[in-house]
Amino acid sequence: MALFVQKYGGTSVGSVERIKKVAQHIAEFYRQGHDLVVVVSAMSGVTDQLLKLASQLHPEPSEREIDVLLSTGEQTTIALLSIALHALKIPAVSLTGAQAGIITDGRHTRAKILNISPKKIKELLRLRNVVVVAGFQGQNVEGHITTLGRGGSDLTAIALAAVIHAQCCQIYTDVEGVFTADPRIVPTARKIKEISYDELLEMAASGSKVMQARSVEFAKKFKVPFEVRSSFTNAAGTIVKEEVHTMEKVVVRAVSLEPNQAKVTILGVPDKPGIAAKVFSRIAEAEINVDMIVQNISDHGLTDITFTVHKDWLKKALVALEPIVSEIGAREVRATEGIAKLSVVGIGMRSHSGVAALLFSALAEAGINVQMISTSEIKIAVIIDEEVGKKAAQVVHDAFKLDQFV
Repeated sequence: MALFVQKYGGTSVGSVERIKKVAQHIAEFYRQGHDLVVVVSAMSGVTDQLLKLASQLHPEPSEREIDVLLSTGEQTTIALLSIALHALKIPAVSLTGAQAGIITDGRHTRAKILNISPKKIKELLRLRNVVVVAGFQGQNVEGHITTLGRGGSDLTAIALAAVIHAQCCQIYTDVEGVFTADPRIVPTARKIKEISYDELLEMAASGSKVMQARSVEFAKKFKVPFEVRSSFTNAAGTIVKEEVHTMEKVVVRAVSLEPNQAKVTILGVPDKPGIAAKVFSRIAEAEINVDMIVQNISDHGLTDITFTVHKDWLKKALVALEPIVSEIGAREVRATEGIAKLSVVGIGMRSHSGVAALLFSALAEAGINVQMISTSEIKIAVIIDEEVGKKAAQVVHDAFKLDQFV
């Protein structure tokens, strides 16, 4: 029999009835003779409720105390799920992240895993217990509770699968797997049977909400294959794995659309060494993530630098840039909202030509203007008006015939 790591997200355990269904699902695996480590998130909505309570007490609560507070969400779920398993006569033991041996660095609210000591987990598995672990959390070397940030429960599951050498890691969520596009935007989107780590990483960076990039990066680093599947159906999901040669037969695997983007352009920048470093050092100091960057050809010693950020970070970016404009001798800064990033992703792009031509032709025939272009070995991304984003996603999905995906 196999050793499974299963992770259930907040919607999967969002009510007592759903916790009972998850317990029944786990019980079926257990009765087949499998060993199970189960990682769970907080019940849907609980984390937001806890943050709201904290904000009512202090406008900027301590990050240490926020970690202590938010960790209780997952701890509630592990206890409830263990109780539900006991009701089904299945031996189960709940463990917090710290009890499970997850050691992190000292950065609160977005800690990184340094080490996992699975001794307690292995001991409980040997005694034929289902081990129910709180996702999203651990403790630092000083013994303080820490949380792992967005996607932390997925990261917990994949990290545990790596250290205990699980035969299978399953990420149960509210979708059936990874699709060729967001089905809410492109109704003809199809589920992908298998996808490489690199492709899913590019999709995560391009707006796909199925998995956080951090979890996929960890899985790639430690060669942990995993399956993304629905906790509400028995349908097979999407296998995420190392690239194999046959994957290159599919030129483009998916189309992603990321709305809510903003564009910042610094006009009249002196074309001198070190100027870009000054600009983006100031942005980095403000802890703003920059996506696409374009610099125009120099004209009479001056150039323009344009970059994109999430629109929620636009005001912060403009504040950070305000003092630098006069410092570097630039003319002005302009900001544009109402844009979106459309991306096509596929490892087959490495060995097949014509992807860019087909992408731009499809957009041109639909009357959609491209404002910026960015490429990698397996991705082409463009900036377009947000109001035509859904239309563009459908047009490109049709152009690459992804509705025929198998």
